[in-house]
Amino acid sequence: MVLPIVAYGDPVLKKVGKEINKDYPELDKLLENMWETMYNAHGVGLAAPQIGRAIRLFLVDASPFADDDELTEAEAEQLKGFKKAFINPTILEETGEEWAFNEGCLSIPDVREDVWRHETIKIHYFDENFNEFTETFDGLAARVIQHEYDHIEGVLFTDKLSGLKKRILKGKLTNISKGKINADYRMRFPAVKKGR
Repeated sequence: MVLPIVAYGDPVLKKVGKEINKDYPELDKLLENMWETMYNAHGVGLAAPQIGRAIRLFLVDASPFADDDELTEAEAEQLKGFKKAFINPTILEETGEEWAFNEGCLSIPDVREDVWRHETIKIHYFDENFNEFTETFDGLAARVIQHEYDHIEGVLFTDKLSGLKKRILKGKLTNISKGKINADYRMRFPAVKKGR
């Protein structure tokens, strides 16, 4: 089932997610709905807070980036089929040079800005079957993971922008929270009263 994506301004997007265990109610169904919601919105990642749940869970499918002409063959190969669920993740280290990439977010439609992030991350997490992993990712895979990880820490990519950029975007962000945006997927807006 395609779920509505929570828009900028909703308090759930600023909450630090709580850990879950394998007995979390209907986890399989939740994951299935999140994948469907993410693909319906043409996203490459989706975190539980974006569907209104303040838990430590996110999904990534970075395979659409594999077609980018600017990638090396090795980078493109790494991204092909790069599809994972991350439950209760902890980033253990961020290393390498920071580099800028133009990011967007399903909760903040029509806003894209350059965000600086570390090149390589080491992360500990559980998959959808609660198998435990500690893995290292770099490049675009690391970036997508860092973006989604920020969501479960209550951080949005706009929080990483300069004060000037934030002031420039303020009106647009306010309009998003009021539902004054055309998104081609279902959304839930914090400043729109139910029943209207």
